[in-house]
Amino acid sequence: MGKYGYYLLQAWNRVIGAPDKGQSVAARTLITKAFRPYIWTPPSLPFSSSSNTKKYFSMPPRAAPEGPGGRGGRGGRGAGRGAGRGDGRGGPPPGRGGPPGRGGFPPPGGPRGGPPRGGPPRGGPPTRAAPLPIVGGPAAARSLVPAAHVRSIGVKRPGHGNAGRPIEVFTNHFAAELNQGTIYHYDVVILPEKPLPAKANFEIITALQTDVERSLFVRPGVYDGRKNLFTAFELPFESGSREFVVPLGERSSEESGRRPPKEYRVRLTHVASINPEVLQRFLQGDQSHDNTVLTAITALNVVVRMGPNLRYPFNVRSFFTDNETKAIGGGIVLWRGYFQSVRPAIGRMLINLDISTGAMYTPGPFLNLALEVLGKTDPNVLSPRRGLPDRERMRLQRFITGIKITTPHNQRDSRSAPRPRVVKKLSRDGAKDLTFELGDGRTTTVADYFLTVLNRPLRHPDVICVELSSGALIPLELCHVPPGQIIRKQIPPDKTSSVLDFATKRPRERLASIQNGLSVLEYGQSEYVRQFGMTIADQPLRIQARVINPPTLKYNPKSRQPTVRPRDGAWNMIDKRMFTPSTVNNWMVIIYERQQRFDQRVANQMAADLAKGCETVGITIKPEPSLIKWESGQGNIGQQLRAAGGECQRVSGSLPTLVVVILPDGGNDIYTAVKHFGDVSAGVVTQCMKSSKCFRAKPQYYANVTLKINVKLGGINAVPEPRDISFLTDNANPTMVMGADVIHPAPGSEGRPSFTSLVGSIDGSAVRYVSTMEVQTSRQELIDAMESMCTYVLGQYKGATGKYPKRIMFYRDGVSEGQFSQVLESELPLIRSACAKLGFNPTITLIVVGKRHHVRFFPRNENEGDRSGNCPAGTVVDSDVVNPVEFDYYLQSHGGLLGTSRPAHYNVLLDENKFTVDGLQSLSFALCHVYARATRSVSIPAPVYYADIVCSRAKHHYDPQQGLELSMSETMTNTTEEANNLEKFRAAFKPTHERMKKLMYFC
Repeated sequence: MGKYGYYLLQAWNRVIGAPDKGQSVAARTLITKAFRPYIWTPPSLPFSSSSNTKKYFSMPPRAAPEGPGGRGGRGGRGAGRGAGRGDGRGGPPPGRGGPPGRGGFPPPGGPRGGPPRGGPPRGGPPTRAAPLPIVGGPAAARSLVPAAHVRSIGVKRPGHGNAGRPIEVFTNHFAAELNQGTIYHYDVVILPEKPLPAKANFEIITALQTDVERSLFVRPGVYDGRKNLFTAFELPFESGSREFVVPLGERSSEESGRRPPKEYRVRLTHVASINPEVLQRFLQGDQSHDNTVLTAITALNVVVRMGPNLRYPFNVRSFFTDNETKAIGGGIVLWRGYFQSVRPAIGRMLINLDISTGAMYTPGPFLNLALEVLGKTDPNVLSPRRGLPDRERMRLQRFITGIKITTPHNQRDSRSAPRPRVVKKLSRDGAKDLTFELGDGRTTTVADYFLTVLNRPLRHPDVICVELSSGALIPLELCHVPPGQIIRKQIPPDKTSSVLDFATKRPRERLASIQNGLSVLEYGQSEYVRQFGMTIADQPLRIQARVINPPTLKYNPKSRQPTVRPRDGAWNMIDKRMFTPSTVNNWMVIIYERQQRFDQRVANQMAADLAKGCETVGITIKPEPSLIKWESGQGNIGQQLRAAGGECQRVSGSLPTLVVVILPDGGNDIYTAVKHFGDVSAGVVTQCMKSSKCFRAKPQYYANVTLKINVKLGGINAVPEPRDISFLTDNANPTMVMGADVIHPAPGSEGRPSFTSLVGSIDGSAVRYVSTMEVQTSRQELIDAMESMCTYVLGQYKGATGKYPKRIMFYRDGVSEGQFSQVLESELPLIRSACAKLGFNPTITLIVVGKRHHVRFFPRNENEGDRSGNCPAGTVVDSDVVNPVEFDYYLQSHGGLLGTSRPAHYNVLLDENKFTVDGLQSLSFALCHVYARATRSVSIPAPVYYADIVCSRAKHHYDPQQGLELSMSETMTNTTEEANNLEKFRAAFKPTHERMKKLMYFC
């Protein structure tokens, strides 16, 4: 094709891709005819130069063409990987020597200078042009290497991986084409500046554009509900700013007696004009991710969310409809929702669309809602006179605080909806016993007041009232709950399974539901999307992925099957013994289930089966426990276990090294007390089992239990084959793997601390870990105590190996994309400082692992998925949908069980160890197989998973007898009270027992 063909392709792409730029139809037709011989057309799609072309061909401006074929072969130097093998099934096979990434042609001389190398492609003879990618058709991997001058937050993308078996997958991304017009950004200030709910802000800005200044906003702008307004045209402000008066509310009327509307002053100030060319350069890897790019992406997100936010209940990125709902009791009804986010990808913008779930308050009479929350039917249970416990009143108050209610009895006009008002709290007394002072100085009860207003007595005068934010007291029976109110608090634990049942969908069902969401979103009909010139595809992208090989796992050489290669992310313990089995010198069983349900015969059988299970996998254990004892869960658990340990010592001559505890269903409080005793107070290994699970359990159940027992006692279950983790097993360069996480208090809990954890490997195979935990300021994501925590685990590493590591692999969980730079600026120096104070300077690779995203991958057909219908374990995507500049990739490392699997998102922020792309992906995948509690690969590397578990066990470090509650609480009224409450938790936190610190007690 030569350089002229290349420039012809560029010209064709510009003209066909942007027909509204003034090019004549004749010119476009001429270029189309000239270029027609070089265009590959799928058999079912006749080529056309009409606007339909844009629906199928997705080529961003100035992008080099790409091929649809499989993995690329090696391209010329400076040109990256070429097109590689042709598959012979669609169009002509692509030639070698493409631009950075797979497929396509290089510019003349290659993007870095010098002619591309390489002979004819292995898939066939050289061809004139690589085929254009088809949205929804044959997938062509989009890949590039960012330009040398481009700055990145973390590591700049070094290239793309090649290892593994190539497959094609669908993803819940939809291609978005953008207009080349300028976007104008305005700062919004609504006066008075008292913060208003986002919904109220939307009402004010909507009134401004549709009522107050309709002639100015001929094409309405889009608003984010807070501070940002974007328009597709410049507003004619002489000084760059203008203030408007917006009346909102009921209009005054002498006849109706309504209050006059409240007036708000809205000040709009021009902040910036956004040139979309900057965004296009970023998508091509020629522009750094600066504030201009960030603002442009923010503007596009506001564009697509504006319409749904005006019509439906919404949170930050999702909106919810009542087209699909499910009442789950407890005053909760679930609504199906849709998540949407405009994201930059290689060469183009994409919309990530997913289904989501919203928990709403059950609409209808407030009295019914209150009874449903308490699980009662008689309204009199809400009467303090009839024994309403204050504990239950507070539980109800925590659930309903902030809910909006209407009072239909106060509605003056049946044609207008009553104004919702916010509930602040519940009264302590019933309406008959609550008194207040009238305007004339007389005192009356709430019940008597409403007798006057309603001309009838209350039906339930003894029932408590709601207190509104205005201070008004309204009987529950007169309150109504409007539909569509999102519950912004933690869902009760007993409702979690119901939420999961509603939210979980198999891959094919989920993808179909996502596509159905397009009819709800109606991008094509949205006036906001249209006026900003966005065109969004109606089919999900079909992209290239790879399935990389799992590591071989080694068990004890005496096993009948000493090695195993996982299949679909799973294996089993049949014919295998622990790599390093532990020894149980003495053990006892404490049973908290009623003896009538779990009698002596059942207990003996359970103990025998557990001992047999241990022996099968190589754990040395006495065939019978020294003590079996029943205890009451209502007593002091710690004292009971300590007394039982003394009794065991008297019977056997030694204290138990393992305490097996049988729990009843719903024994969460007992479990917490047992773990506090074992991990913190006494320093003894405890293993809890539910009575319903271990009653006549099969050998597979006990095989799973032995996985936990073995590592808790210092054993090793399995190790990866050294050649599969050669980076870790290099004796000349000892390597430590760390994982860090932060856990925050539940929504609605104020004054509760956050907890941070750090785990670190202490062996050459990264299968044994130690951990440490700290308390820190509530809802702070960055880890303050990183230096001291690193010092501790590094000291443990030296104690176990005799030396400090030369290399550190650090996996960080729970950090949002906006905080990457803060991790590098705040946490990384603390890690380096810890090493420097210990006298060594290792090379560090720092990776953020994320699971809080909505990216999903779907196999092309059932034959290419696993038994659950998900993509196979080991599916990796590092092109098409990844960042144009930063080094990131998606790895679905686990086999599916229920619903649609979520891949982990890896962002490489620092890499002083100079990994190859394939090497880093392979090591991360291998670390997903060393999670000791299961014979399955897990969704994130084991050290990160362990750090998450350590954080979740924070409540075990508090004495159950102290009564400090970590989940829900009354709302703190001021910052001083919050600070004092936080200090109480700091002081009450008890560290792990010295004997447990070197063990994986958290498994």
